[in-house]
Amino acid sequence: MTNESEPATHQPLSATLTLIMAVATGIVVANLYYLQPLLHQMTSDFRVSPARASLLIMFVQVGYAVGLAFVVPLGDLFARRVLIVAIFLLSAVMMATGAMLTSFSALCALTVAIGVTSVAGQVIVPFAADLAEARQRGRVIARVMSGLLFGILLSRTVSGVLAQAIGWRGVYWSAAGLLTASAVVLVVTLPDEPARPRLRYRDLVVGSFSLLVTEVPLRRRAWFGALVFAAFSVLWTTLSFLLAGAPFHYSNAVIGLFGLFGVAGVAAANLAGHNADRERTSQSTIGAAFALTISFAMLWFGRHSLWILATGVMLLDAGMNTMQISNQSIIYSLLPEARSRVNSAYMVCCFAGASLGSFGAGQLYASYAWAGVCWLGAALGAVLVVLAFAWRSPVVA
Repeated sequence: MTNESEPATHQPLSATLTLIMAVATGIVVANLYYLQPLLHQMTSDFRVSPARASLLIMFVQVGYAVGLAFVVPLGDLFARRVLIVAIFLLSAVMMATGAMLTSFSALCALTVAIGVTSVAGQVIVPFAADLAEARQRGRVIARVMSGLLFGILLSRTVSGVLAQAIGWRGVYWSAAGLLTASAVVLVVTLPDEPARPRLRYRDLVVGSFSLLVTEVPLRRRAWFGALVFAAFSVLWTTLSFLLAGAPFHYSNAVIGLFGLFGVAGVAAANLAGHNADRERTSQSTIGAAFALTISFAMLWFGRHSLWILATGVMLLDAGMNTMQISNQSIIYSLLPEARSRVNSAYMVCCFAGASLGSFGAGQLYASYAWAGVCWLGAALGAVLVVLAFAWRSPVVA
């Protein structure tokens, strides 16, 4: 699916620029995932229960959803080069502030702000889609998203290893430094854009959500996104508690390394990008839905087995990322002149689902342990399977 009204830009998307955008996207999205292997350590540091500590995951996702709703649409108003660099610098300030807090309540409030200022990647992705040639857009999106996926994977690993050596506060200080360095690179390398139409901010924000009413493919893909992000959060919000307890008793460093099992998701994302360019998104969507459902069955059986658990994690991450690339390949073809608004509407739905998944997982883990987590995830996967078949039509594929 292409649109003849593609916006013109001054500079095409080179391989080097694609790599820089991919790395930057991974660095800023990592802010959302540093917490996951740290929750066990934070329960001790702040003397809070696992259920209360897991609220931090929900708060950062809520903040991210707020940023998606009110910050990302600015990409259709201001030069994205300036907007992206500004968000990176604000994000660095938020992470440095978090490293200094001693109150759990204050950290909860700041975690929302960290989420709000971590949305730069969602400005970068539609920017890359604008710069890419239409016939290669699926692959370009997949490459930039691969940076995001590596950021998610490595954030868990780096977070766990650093926390073991210098504590969770050291993780936050390190993230602040990395974000600042990234801002310097981006201000030098990102291209300028042609003058953008002058729109009112209110119209941008309201217009983002009105697209969910007027654009059926966007609305349906938003449902897919919300469900898949909820399932993803169900696992990663509670996994550190499982791995820290019997029979594993893993340290923070090992819990962080466990995130590397999700590398299968990167390969799946690139395959989904190729399928999108060949208009095979329906097949990818159905396959991803089944993978997510089956993964939670494996995660249940893997509660006493490292390798079965790891296989379940790989399957879930592969399904999640296949679904995400398929969704984005479709939504970015809808309205080239409003890609930031399209992305805002879609990703708000995704992280609304993620925050609800995190909250539900934390509560169910407190009451029913790992069984409750797996039942919730499997139920979300089953709904995805039903919708994938029900909406298997030209409007979404």
